Formats: sequence, C-alpha cells, structure tokens
Amino acid sequence: MIPFKNRFHGHGSLRYVYAHGHAVRSHLLTLKHSSHPKRKEPRIAVVISKKVIKAAVGRNRVRRRLYEIVRQELPTIQPNSDIVLLVFSAEVFALPQKELEDSVKQLLASAGVYKK
Repeated sequence: MIPFKNRFHGHGSLRYVYAHGHAVRSHLLTLKHSSHPKRKEPRIAVVISKKVIKAAVGRNRVRRRLYEIVRQELPTIQPNSDIVLLVFSAEVFALPQKELEDSVKQLLASAGVYKK
C-alpha cells in the first residue's frame, strides 16, 4: 500500500484530474495526470469499475498489485503530480506481474511524470 500522504482524499481532487488531466492510454490501462504546483508529494489513485471486474476480491487484488508497482516508482515520480490509473480490461487480473509492471512504467514514461 502506498503511504497516506501519496493518496487522494475525497472525490473533489479526483474530479479535477478527470476534468483537467491529460490521458495516456494503453490497451489495458489509462493514466490520467495533472500537475499541482503547491504539492510536495505525488498523489496516486487506482480506479476499477464493477463493470470491469465483478467481484470485489478481484478488484482489490488488481488495485493492490498496481499500488505496489507505483509504490516502487514513487521516488522517481515528480513531486507535484496527481496520477489516476484507470483499469478498463479484466485481462489485468490474469496478467503476469512483470508485464503489468512494464505496462505501468511505459505509461508513466509516456506521460512524462518521471523526474528529469
């Protein structure tokens, strides 16, 4: 799990990223990101709809896997980033960890949220 300071709190800031953020898409995931100049730590959220994976156990497992990948990348992410990972495919549930990790890293790199 990622630290409390790196999580979104409330729906208002998530709505802001949805409305004003830039999207980077892959066939399994979408990464929406925006910058917040007053932030000192990046914030991360993972969103999975019930339409994608019906069982809460499956959604939580995928969410934990994605949070762990992002947690390992936190030191290299710009401190003023707000990032939302949206899962649109149930294939993520059965995807090997290495492939999922490569996909997330590729999205983060193409979004330009890594430190320079």
